[in-house]
Amino acid sequence: MKKYSSLKEIQALISQKQLTLPDLLAYYFKQIKDKEHLNAFNEVFFYSAGAQAKAIQQKIEEGTAGRLAGMVIGIKDNICYKDHIVTASSKMLEGFVSPYSSTVVERLLQEDAIIIGRLNCDEFAMGGSNETSYYGAVKNAANPELVPGGSSGGSAVAVQADMCLSALGTDTGGSVRQPAAFCGQIGLKPTYGRISRYGVIAYASSFDQVGPITSSVEDAALLLQVLAGADEYDSTVSPLAVPDYPAHLNTHTKQKIAVLRETIESDALDPEIKSAILASIEKLKADGHHIEYVSFDLLDYLVPAYYILTTAEASSNLSRYDGVHYGHRNTEAKSLNELYKLSRAEGFGEEVKRRILLGTFVLSAGYYDAYYQKAQQVRRLIREKMDALFQDYDLILSPVAPTAAFKIGDNVQDALVMYMADIFTVLPSLSGNPAIALPLGNNEAGLPLSIQFIAKHFEEDQLLAFSQAFLK
Repeated sequence: MKKYSSLKEIQALISQKQLTLPDLLAYYFKQIKDKEHLNAFNEVFFYSAGAQAKAIQQKIEEGTAGRLAGMVIGIKDNICYKDHIVTASSKMLEGFVSPYSSTVVERLLQEDAIIIGRLNCDEFAMGGSNETSYYGAVKNAANPELVPGGSSGGSAVAVQADMCLSALGTDTGGSVRQPAAFCGQIGLKPTYGRISRYGVIAYASSFDQVGPITSSVEDAALLLQVLAGADEYDSTVSPLAVPDYPAHLNTHTKQKIAVLRETIESDALDPEIKSAILASIEKLKADGHHIEYVSFDLLDYLVPAYYILTTAEASSNLSRYDGVHYGHRNTEAKSLNELYKLSRAEGFGEEVKRRILLGTFVLSAGYYDAYYQKAQQVRRLIREKMDALFQDYDLILSPVAPTAAFKIGDNVQDALVMYMADIFTVLPSLSGNPAIALPLGNNEAGLPLSIQFIAKHFEEDQLLAFSQAFLK
């Protein structure tokens, strides 16, 4: 079997009786076994996925199968699936079995997707290289000495290495887009509030958004259509109607695109990425799109504002893991206070502890106004500046990451270097806009490069249609 790049291709083979779902699943199981060294999966759902494959194959033969019949998908290990373990790749939740399914899992199952397993990620989705996982680092299939990006590194590698057709990740500040970029895949962060967060283990609630990692724009569009829309369990989800994203894919119009000058001229940007982006800008001009360079003078404030706000929310969200409610519990504590301290000290890894401490500090009485309140004001300015840009432009263009994938162990000890790697992805996270990472060929070392496009709120239909044309 060759690598399948789209659901349409799989469904055509099934309808021609050249492929069955049990055969397809067996193929992916073998791929996972053969590529175990990449450490993409925390667990493979052999039993439940096998049962699904048989049941859905029957539905296909009866003509009653859903839109995702034939899609074998992995889910990041912070997305709840009833009667399956979910750990957020942390010792804190080791062995925890979810009593319910997240809304995104329910919607996948309703449309007959097969969920093949839970995918490794940075612990509690905190990291940009997938090195903070309790279960060890995920390795990039392009070169196993390199990181796959994070926090949804397992999701990106599973698609990159042909271990499933597509995967769900979560994107708080670039955790779908950056690993997709490092692994040469398509990574979509929808508008904040487009997809329900119910049943997704929270990191920073006003930023977190589920997004697909795929090999084709068509699959990203179809998954978004299935997953998006109002949910009575999540009051932050938009009640706006969900467009037929796949139907809009061939609506190709000339776009007015703003290039963020400071991102392209940044000293941190790798010369090969810059060269590839500049070449793609020239191609866009030749294709009739209107390109203008614009200034975004708040670039230096993006990372500080992002980390103040997200760590503050993380400090609050992770307070529930105390050894009493649920999560890892120390068995030798002599008092309640000691139980809290020891359980949390043992259950959380270094990066999670760092972010909890930072978040608790910025929320403390003497520093709340100086840090948290100021960061909220900066976030408002960023949102207003983005809204003003979108008065004049259809899309905004920037890099995804300053570099291609780097070596495992190179940067993880320097928190500041790791945090600054988010400089280009946190912008749409702070403003809530949808953004997509698209592959842009490889560098001289054969490593994937990528480009990012940002659209107006809830205009994923235009973003996806443009992406489809861009990649052709």
